[in-house]
Amino acid sequence: MGIEKWIAVTSLGLFLMFVGEMISIYVFMTDVPENFDFGLDFDPDPKIFQFISIGVAPAAIMAGLPYLMSRRYGSKPIGYLILAGGVVLLVGMAYCYTLVDKIEEAFITDTVTYTPILFMILSVPVMVVGASLLKIKKRRPKKEYF
Repeated sequence: MGIEKWIAVTSLGLFLMFVGEMISIYVFMTDVPENFDFGLDFDPDPKIFQFISIGVAPAAIMAGLPYLMSRRYGSKPIGYLILAGGVVLLVGMAYCYTLVDKIEEAFITDTVTYTPILFMILSVPVMVVGASLLKIKKRRPKKEYF
């Protein structure tokens, strides 16, 4: 397996990790434990920015790198992996967006509200890049007659 396939697998893993982190924090904000002390000043914005910086930002870069490496010859497995990363991001952020209405009022900020929308929009170019690799046909090698 070439290096571009491993980078695409890593990208898919990072997309999955980001979606898992976001779902966990949104579920926490919807169902806060009764013994949770609001005096701790839990602010979701730094956590969301941390999840973006360690999850989806490297995943987006790592989705672009295998595309750049294999765009000349096309690769169906790499295209499917990148496409799967975009689908995972879209579905996960759509689920997070459904949880926004259920979040406690103390945790509602612009970041909490608009982050799922932003990354649903980002998932579309990721899926387009993955699908474009599926359409590229492999070139035949030139035959050298002499």
